[in-house]
Amino acid sequence: MLIGLGIGLVSPVVLGSIAWYLMHYTTVFKQADLLLIASVAVNLIWVKHFNSINKENIIRGIVSATFLYGFAFFFYKVAQEA
Repeated sequence: MLIGLGIGLVSPVVLGSIAWYLMHYTTVFKQADLLLIASVAVNLIWVKHFNSINKENIIRGIVSATFLYGFAFFFYKVAQEA
């Protein structure tokens, strides 16, 4: 499960940092919060891959990381509104 949690946390961070850069340093993507959601969607690819080789504990870790990112995105959006 820890391996899955690591995979689920690291892969979206790379894409999320690119999305964060685009949102803060370009005018086109200024309000494109869907880029952050898309960076977490890469976890679905990992889940499909590990499901095909029957690694259920790794899948649980990836799904746990996805929920953590969901909570972080929620708090990000609430902080933006304030």
